[in-house]
Amino acid sequence: MKSSVLFADRVDLVRGGRYLLSDATVRVDEGEHWVLLGANGAGKSTLLSLLGAVVHPTRGAVHVLGHRLGRVDMRELRTHIGHVDPRLKIEAPLTLLHVVLTGLTNTPDLIPRWSATEDQVARAHRLVESLGVAHRVDASWHTLSQGERGRALIARALLPDPALLLLDEPATGLDLAAREQLLTALDSLRAEHPGLASILVTHHLEEIPTSTTHALLIRDGRVHAQGPVDTVLTTDNISTCFDHPIDISRRRGRWVATAAHR
Repeated sequence: MKSSVLFADRVDLVRGGRYLLSDATVRVDEGEHWVLLGANGAGKSTLLSLLGAVVHPTRGAVHVLGHRLGRVDMRELRTHIGHVDPRLKIEAPLTLLHVVLTGLTNTPDLIPRWSATEDQVARAHRLVESLGVAHRVDASWHTLSQGERGRALIARALLPDPALLLLDEPATGLDLAAREQLLTALDSLRAEHPGLASILVTHHLEEIPTSTTHALLIRDGRVHAQGPVDTVLTTDNISTCFDHPIDISRRRGRWVATAAHR
């Protein structure tokens, strides 16, 4: 039986008297790869911040990697979670490899008088190679394309060998070719790390990797549907979630959304 990586039990999150999340329940087991879908403002990033041990729930319980939020050092817990955020700002003059190594310290710059071990550097090189950016390992971060940065940030998140990988709209700002390279890299790394669990947030079905196993749809802070991806990503569910008639089809393992004429 698979062990639970994440479990949120009837969670509310209230800010300023407004429910950002209401009665949300979700369980993610090891080796599962979830996509979290919803319109802008539906609560995707809010739910991800709970599951990523960034904020506490107002009501309900959230268990992350076997620890209940509120009874654990959240900063230490976050060191076991890989977080890919394409909006991460890197101001220092670092190379791609240096940025990947900052995944060990979870900082936007290398820490003075800190250095990675030979084994850690070797692992960083292996990850960079597996994600297809080894040829840019010594390039300045500020000269990299958005696609190269996106794949490097995944390597950065994986470097500490986390049990959980969170991807917050990782295809943001990518052109078509870069997006496809990113999704191919995600499919490959999931095959190489069978115990890894992941959650990818997006509002574009075309950005869902073929290796996705489960889906959760959220609307107005409430879970609209969740479960195996094939049973959740349907025309009816997506149309209701986004409050617009949308036809869903699947081609060669990828999802396509088109406006429905009704």
